[in-house]
Amino acid sequence: MRFQFAALVLAGFVLAACETTPDGGGSAAGTGAATANASDSASSSVSSQPLPGGVQPGSPEDLAVNVGDRVLFGFDRFDLSAEARDTLEKQSVWLKRYPNGTIVISGHTDERGTREYNLALGERRATAVKNYLVALGIEPSRVNTISYGKERPVDPQSSQAAWASNRRGVTQIDSMGGKLSN
Repeated sequence: MRFQFAALVLAGFVLAACETTPDGGGSAAGTGAATANASDSASSSVSSQPLPGGVQPGSPEDLAVNVGDRVLFGFDRFDLSAEARDTLEKQSVWLKRYPNGTIVISGHTDERGTREYNLALGERRATAVKNYLVALGIEPSRVNTISYGKERPVDPQSSQAAWASNRRGVTQIDSMGGKLSN
């Protein structure tokens, strides 16, 4: 049963990845190559060399500055945009480089809606991020989720821009638990 669920989730991600590229190409046949190229280019940005600005490789700052630690969602949505998938592909490469690390994905919403509704929506957002990372090869046991709903806004203002920045999924390092992978 668990295998069937995992296969179903993976099939959903494969179908979601079948979008047309801006140059008019891209189909199910080109999806694997596009994913491989995204992973290759993302892996070239992950380095064991000291990083500019004093950022320590494998640190929360490294993830935030050099990879990206958050993805944004549309109003009342929990599906991943192309930009979000790109960020998560880079995160998966980074996480594979640090195979003993564990993370927590927190799901957030804007202030509109009830507390209960927003907690549920935040959980769906966090789960969508986790499922995509798992589909990219990250062990499910390394990824935990939590929903904060509307309780922890990054921007407390009541404006379209504030609401857009508050609708997010944030990847935070829980534990690094060891050295980087060679």
